[in-house]
Amino acid sequence: MVIVAGQLVVDPAQRESYLVGCVNVVEQARRAPGCLDFAISADLVDPGRINIFERWESQEAVEAFRGSGPSDEQSAAISAASVAEYDVADARALT
Repeated sequence: MVIVAGQLVVDPAQRESYLVGCVNVVEQARRAPGCLDFAISADLVDPGRINIFERWESQEAVEAFRGSGPSDEQSAAISAASVAEYDVADARALT
């Protein structure tokens, strides 16, 4: 399993429009083969932060979906980013 997690920083005044622009990406990802979960969401505390969380069956599934990444317009709106991929060997349910 692969987890992609981290955050993006955008101008707080642009965060809502950035997220609206991500709706189609989230819908496509959730339909993609190997996608277990995919979320791009506003942070509850920091008005300029956007949280990223993805869970995939395999690295191949991530790469098949990833393509070229954010659009040029979205990339221009990002002032900072810290997103990483994690290979997961095992998982334990907490519920």
